[in-house]
Amino acid sequence: MYDLPSELVGESGLPDEFHRIQADALTQTCQPANHPLDQVFIASDLNLYYDPRHPQWYKRPDWFLVLGVSRFTQQEDLRLSYLVWQEGIAPFMVVELLSPTTEQEDLGQTLREVNKPPTKWQVYEQILRIPYYVIFDRYTNRLRVFRLEATRYQELSLPDSRLWLAEVQLGLGIWQGAFEGTTGLWLRWYDANGEWFPTYQEEAAKERLRAQRAELKAAQLAEKLRSLGLDPDSFDR
Repeated sequence: MYDLPSELVGESGLPDEFHRIQADALTQTCQPANHPLDQVFIASDLNLYYDPRHPQWYKRPDWFLVLGVSRFTQQEDLRLSYLVWQEGIAPFMVVELLSPTTEQEDLGQTLREVNKPPTKWQVYEQILRIPYYVIFDRYTNRLRVFRLEATRYQELSLPDSRLWLAEVQLGLGIWQGAFEGTTGLWLRWYDANGEWFPTYQEEAAKERLRAQRAELKAAQLAEKLRSLGLDPDSFDR
C-alpha cells in the first residue's frame, strides 16, 4: 500500500491505520507532571512550518509535543497547522513512526537536494533544535531516541526500551497490550513509579469499577440496617 501515490504531485499518501492508533496512544497517556495541561500542545500529522523566509516549507511529524503554548478549548480556535515563528516555541519532542517510504529520511540518511527544502533531520536538529527526536520501528519493535547535545543529535542507550525524561517528569517506553481493540506493542508514557498512564478506555473502566464498588457497599449497608430493624431510606432524608 506504500506504493500507492497521492493525487497531489510529490505528496506521499495519508498515514496508515497504525500511525493513527499509535498517535492516539501517545496522546492519551501524555500527562506531564510539571506543566499545566492547558499549556501542553500535542499534535499528530499536523503541518509544522519552521522558516518564515520560506512559508511554504513544512514537515509533518507523526506526533509532536510542545510545552508552554496554549491548548485551545474552542473548536473555532483549533490550529490548522503549527507555525513556529508565530507560536514562538519549537516542539520539545517529535516522534516519527518508520515506514518503508520514509525510513531513510527519518534516520537522517538522505542528503538535501539542490534548491530543495532541508531534510527532516536537518530541520529537527539544526533549525528547530528540538531536544528529543524519537523513532519507533513497529516492524522490529525498536525504539530509538536522539537527544540534542550541543549542535548534534546523540543516540541514547535505552535499557528495557524505556526512557525517563526529567524535564517533564514522564517516561516513554514500549508497552504490550490491547489498545483500541488492537493487540501489539505500543509507545506509551509512564509515571515516576514506572506505572503506565491509563488510556481513556482504561480510565473509564476504572470509573465504572469504582461506581460498582460504591453501589455494592451501599447495598450491603442497606441490608445491614434492615437487619437491625432500621429503614435505610430514612437516612437519605
